[in-house]
Amino acid sequence: MKPTFKLPSPETGTEYWIYEAPPARSPGPWPVLLFLDGDDQFAPGVDAYRQLPASAGVPPLLLVGVGYGASYGRSANKRGRDYTPVHHGDEPSSGGAGAFLNFLSAALWPELARRHPLIPDIRGIAGHSLSSLLVLHALFQPRPFFTHHLASAPSIWWADRAMLHQVAALRAGQSALPGRLFLSAGEEDTESMAGDLALLEKQLADQPFQKLEIISRRFPRKNHFNVLPVAFATGITELFGKR
Repeated sequence: MKPTFKLPSPETGTEYWIYEAPPARSPGPWPVLLFLDGDDQFAPGVDAYRQLPASAGVPPLLLVGVGYGASYGRSANKRGRDYTPVHHGDEPSSGGAGAFLNFLSAALWPELARRHPLIPDIRGIAGHSLSSLLVLHALFQPRPFFTHHLASAPSIWWADRAMLHQVAALRAGQSALPGRLFLSAGEEDTESMAGDLALLEKQLADQPFQKLEIISRRFPRKNHFNVLPVAFATGITELFGKR
């Protein structure tokens, strides 16, 4: 898949490949749903959205993918740096989530607004596995930039479950966090993925944030690798569809 445009980031020193799929028959303005791991996950995200029935009530969305022009494991792919909130020795470049999140809000979003008619107060972000860790990091900020968060099988295990500590520290400082969060995993995913997700869900249930709407799902007969289509389709419906 060819990118629509490329956008450099002074914060990270990387030129990002930006993929777009505007609504075919809608003049806008549109909400935006941004897919991380765009080189690999944007196409499944677009397919999931386009196959939704009209009864789902999902409005026309501008779908955007953010990638590197390089798939998982390639040297040009910097997901191990960009999607990790804290450093861990397993990945020497890790801990760059803050700079990457700043790129999304301060550089990419103004560029999208320049190119398209956008609804400014509906901003979605979606990911799977390690990119879902970035989705959670984007949400659990004092003032989140994104409003709708789709986290499929998030890598909460990263750095000894540092995300759980981030959530606890934020909750200790504030009681409200406006937004929507969709959490999911396949029932046949690993114990680490499913078990850690259950820990996060319990933490949020025991000490909830006011104004944060959480939807959780488990998908039968799905594992970490085949869950993506149903996770994206269900997440888009739950976050953006008619309630």
